[in-house]
Amino acid sequence: MDSTTIIIVGIVGLAIGFAIAKIMEKGKASKTIDSAKKEAASIIKEAELQGESTKKDKIYQAKEKFLELKAEHEKVIISKDKKINEAEKRTRDKESQISNELAKSKKLNDQLEVKLKEVDHKSEFLEKKQSELEKLHKSQVQQLEVISGLSAEDAKSQLMESLKENAKSDAMAFIQSTVEEAKLTAQQEAKKIVINTIQRIGTEEAVENCVSVFNLESDDVKGRIIGREGRNIRALEAATGVEIIVDDTPEAIILSCFDSVRREVARLSLHKLVTDGRIHPARIEEIVKKTEKQIEEEIVEIGKRTVIDLGIHGLHPELIKAVGRMKYRSSYGQNLLQHSREVAKLCGVMAAELGLNPKLAKRAGLLHDIGKVPNTEAEVETPHAILGMQWAEKYGEKPDVCNAIGAHHDEIEMKTLIAPIVQVCDAISGARPGARRQVLDSYIQRLKDLEDIAFGFGGVQKAYAIQAGRELRVIVESEKVSDEKAAELSFEISQKIQTDMTYPGQVKVTVIRETRSVNVAK
Repeated sequence: MDSTTIIIVGIVGLAIGFAIAKIMEKGKASKTIDSAKKEAASIIKEAELQGESTKKDKIYQAKEKFLELKAEHEKVIISKDKKINEAEKRTRDKESQISNELAKSKKLNDQLEVKLKEVDHKSEFLEKKQSELEKLHKSQVQQLEVISGLSAEDAKSQLMESLKENAKSDAMAFIQSTVEEAKLTAQQEAKKIVINTIQRIGTEEAVENCVSVFNLESDDVKGRIIGREGRNIRALEAATGVEIIVDDTPEAIILSCFDSVRREVARLSLHKLVTDGRIHPARIEEIVKKTEKQIEEEIVEIGKRTVIDLGIHGLHPELIKAVGRMKYRSSYGQNLLQHSREVAKLCGVMAAELGLNPKLAKRAGLLHDIGKVPNTEAEVETPHAILGMQWAEKYGEKPDVCNAIGAHHDEIEMKTLIAPIVQVCDAISGARPGARRQVLDSYIQRLKDLEDIAFGFGGVQKAYAIQAGRELRVIVESEKVSDEKAAELSFEISQKIQTDMTYPGQVKVTVIRETRSVNVAK
């Protein structure tokens, strides 16, 4: 065969093979369709069966739910019927009770009508008797007028005049005897009350001063306190504002400052530093800050103990703090807290002697000088009695106490009996021999005025009057005051002191400007 024949035979063979394959595929497809139809029919049948069972379950559940709701509804109906029956029973009881009350009320009304009739009958009888008495009285008066030859009005006026004269003479005699007796006994009784009060209160004399002595275990500690080139002692003086005098006194250092709070801070700080052994400028500043916080807490504790000791309750926390601050204040050399406690006790005793409220008098006596511990410099211009009264009013004290505080130096009018008691007891406490030293108070005031002048200039951070007022040390803020301005500030403060104050000798003004750079290594 040639090539053409071979190609034709090949094409025919391919066509036959393709036809056979098509026929085989159709057979397989018809089988697949039949099996799918069978599966679909079985699935439909199973679905119908499951639907029937689900329908029956739902119907059964619905019937059960209906029966439950029906049972609950029957229970509610039964409870409501029970409540209705109970309400009906209460109503019947009330009706029977009301009926009984009405019957009682009707019975009482009948009895009242009977009593009213009896009263009417008696009143008619009394009116008849009264008319008969009046007729009899008139006839007797007429007979008396005929016998005496005077009318009734004339006789009444004569009797009144005689009674008036007798009463007036008796009253004048009684008043005169009472006044004479009061003059004889009033002064004697007043002296007796004051003397008894003073005798029942005994206190020491004033011992306030401006220096404290810090005792050391050995003189070797003095060198550590001074530090290299005196840096430790300078840091301590700058932080506390207290002049520290290290001299030849064995095992002692003298702390000098007019402000007892600063002096106490310096003393406690020195004690902690010496006990700890680490004494350097950074440690000094840390200890001083902690000690100042400790002193503030101690002030509150002192105030609480004072009011508890005196039996005073319900005092405002700010007033308690002011009472605690009194421990570190003095008036004419007399410790202010000791003076106020003494006045409170005197007021309580005197009020009890006079039959007044001793607790209220104690309260007024304790608070009478709180105006001497101001929080701000502006308040110093106000008299301490008025300032104390304003504080007492601000913190809810009673008007009697406020008036007694404000009037104890006669700055306002006394409106209560407690006010003169506070004034008298203040005089008793302050005027007794040895109670006060006026020179010390004027000296302390001069030192305070020196510091106030420094604070009047801008940029001043701290100001301390040291060396008994012969030096004013001023610490300024380096950001606000330059070196040239510091020199000017020193001159201006010295001129202000020279112009506004009177003082012995000279006052040295030292302005300190310090720059610090602080970084932390982590």
